[in-house]
Amino acid sequence: MATIAPSAFLSFTNPVGSLTQTWSELPISGLTTETFASKTRAAKTMATKTLANANFRSDGKPLAGRRIVITGGSSGIGAATAHKVAEAGGTAILVARSLDKLTEVRDEIVAAGGEVFIYTCDVTDEDAVEELINTLTSEHDSIDMLVNNAGRSIRRSVKLSYDRFHDFERTMSLNYFAAVRLILGLLPHMSNNGFGHIVNISSIGVQTNTPRFSAYVASKSALDAFSRVVAGETVGEGVTFTTIHMPLVRTPMIAPTSMYDAFPTLSPDEAADMVVRALVKRPKEIATPLGTFGEVLYTFAPSVVDRIMHQAYKVFPDSLAAKGGPTTEANDRGLTRSGEFLAKASIIVQDQPLSRAAKTMMRLLPGIHW
Repeated sequence: MATIAPSAFLSFTNPVGSLTQTWSELPISGLTTETFASKTRAAKTMATKTLANANFRSDGKPLAGRRIVITGGSSGIGAATAHKVAEAGGTAILVARSLDKLTEVRDEIVAAGGEVFIYTCDVTDEDAVEELINTLTSEHDSIDMLVNNAGRSIRRSVKLSYDRFHDFERTMSLNYFAAVRLILGLLPHMSNNGFGHIVNISSIGVQTNTPRFSAYVASKSALDAFSRVVAGETVGEGVTFTTIHMPLVRTPMIAPTSMYDAFPTLSPDEAADMVVRALVKRPKEIATPLGTFGEVLYTFAPSVVDRIMHQAYKVFPDSLAAKGGPTTEANDRGLTRSGEFLAKASIIVQDQPLSRAAKTMMRLLPGIHW
């Protein structure tokens, strides 16, 4: 690979001289002015193509012609997103494990005049995902976008997790490895088509380092980092990424945690609006002001954040299930999977009432899953 001497672009004291030196050293590096010009033309062509894709449709159907895969599409954010994608003119391709619930969502969308396809798949199963990718790419001319929505959440303090390493494995399996498996499966298809956009549903917890969510936040952080790295490799092929640091949403995934009944949350429809914005506008990131503030505060005053989070840790107790209470059989009450509300999770035992301090913190910092 051709290289340019570091001195050609690291001299900031004399920018004019640096530019002249860079140009003079191009032949030395093996890159001629002719090839440099051709590379510039190629970059311009790519930029023009990217802008064309960015303005695909500006009327009332901004997703017209787009085929969009949505995991966890049988309920919650996934189902709400599917409806809004169809309303925006896109074709929703829903993936989940429950055929009955997928069929219900499909029938609702079709009745409203939308276009939708459904596929059953356990996205944590490598062979099943490989079969899904082959089916999608053979049955559809193009797969334009992917929404990695399926996820698993667990709320348990680390001191209660010493003998529960399987919690970390299961959370990573769905929130990270399953999403990466889908991305790797669809990337060649998107790259060959010269266009693709991937939306990852991350969490405000990644920005705020919320106590008791070490397994969950770590899995979301891993996907955030993976996407940032890969985006730099695929942008030249027209494939881009958006990470949504989603605040607390009232979905089946949080239903077993009775404490959240009193929390201010987004509705699935409001969360779906954020996803559709990501699909249409394709920003690098979507986050709440509170999440962004938490991220900035940790950058400049991490010790202060640690102390604030420790107070939150003391104010909001572990759930009965996390302590090994009677709801353990109900998917551990703190461990539920989005997109498919597990039947056993309907067994809910009320946790102790929130203290006044907890309610105050909840109101002051809405959207955080304490």
